Amino acid sequence: MDGISNKSNKNEGRRGFWGSVRKLKGQWQLMLLSIPMLIYILIFNYSPMWGWITAFQDYKPKLGIAGSKFVGLKNFKWLFGRADFIQSVRNTLGMSVINLVLGTVTSILLAILLNEVRQIKFKRVVQTVTYLPHFLSMVIVVGMAQNIFASNGPLNLLLMNLHLVKEPIFFLGEGKLFWWLVGVINVWKEVGWNTIIYIAAMTAIDPSLYEAASIDGAGRFNRIRYITLPGIKSTFIILLIMNIGHLMEAGFEIQYLLGSSLTMDWSQTIDVFVLKYGISKQQYGVATAAGIFKSVVAIILLFAANTIAKKLDENTLI
Repeated sequence: MDGISNKSNKNEGRRGFWGSVRKLKGQWQLMLLSIPMLIYILIFNYSPMWGWITAFQDYKPKLGIAGSKFVGLKNFKWLFGRADFIQSVRNTLGMSVINLVLGTVTSILLAILLNEVRQIKFKRVVQTVTYLPHFLSMVIVVGMAQNIFASNGPLNLLLMNLHLVKEPIFFLGEGKLFWWLVGVINVWKEVGWNTIIYIAAMTAIDPSLYEAASIDGAGRFNRIRYITLPGIKSTFIILLIMNIGHLMEAGFEIQYLLGSSLTMDWSQTIDVFVLKYGISKQQYGVATAAGIFKSVVAIILLFAANTIAKKLDENTLI
């Protein structure tokens, strides 16, 4: 019996292999179209990983990788002994979590509201207005934020006129408010763009489900709760896994442009730390070590989130 089962398994394996080969041959045009993107990824995403060697060297640009002294894990030990690096890790994770929660909640909420709107013209106007900030340069966005959140800016004037505060709030100089400012700015810039995928997922929901729910007496809130939200659950899980993989990337432009000496303890992320030590102080090995740490943690978070989703029988990325 064992011999028969082994033969059947081998036959099934061969059929699966040759079936895959036939499928690839039948899709050779698509494979050919994917080659330029594959080359692009290999050149710009994988070939630079050769530079990771500098994290284990006392790298000197004049000597190059071949001539620089190998120091093992010295750069990593120095890195984790620095209070400002640990602080930058804390800031990165803090701002990433805020961006993830606020971005996900607001994008789903906006997508649901737009899905419930029946006036097509109004819906298109709202979509256009909310999409446009995505295409603005971050320099422009930060400049607008500096004007809005300034001590004599419109937000402080509004709060004072409404008698909600007696004195202007120093938004741009208060470190404890910096993370939330970054979250608000990111939501304003990206909320419209992030709703696109959720709206697309909602359009795939069978309209007969809504009709049947209406006939059974379900109100709008119950239709959203029992039809719309379960209908976008798989999309939400996939996007959540992908976003968890980006938790070590809180951003660079906002923190670098909006931060100051007053908020340095709260605004410096890993990317700003890498720029500071890699470019300004020319400690290339330390900067590369920080980048490797960020990449490794991101990969671990991605696989952990994917594994948890798989154990819960949810849709997974891998």
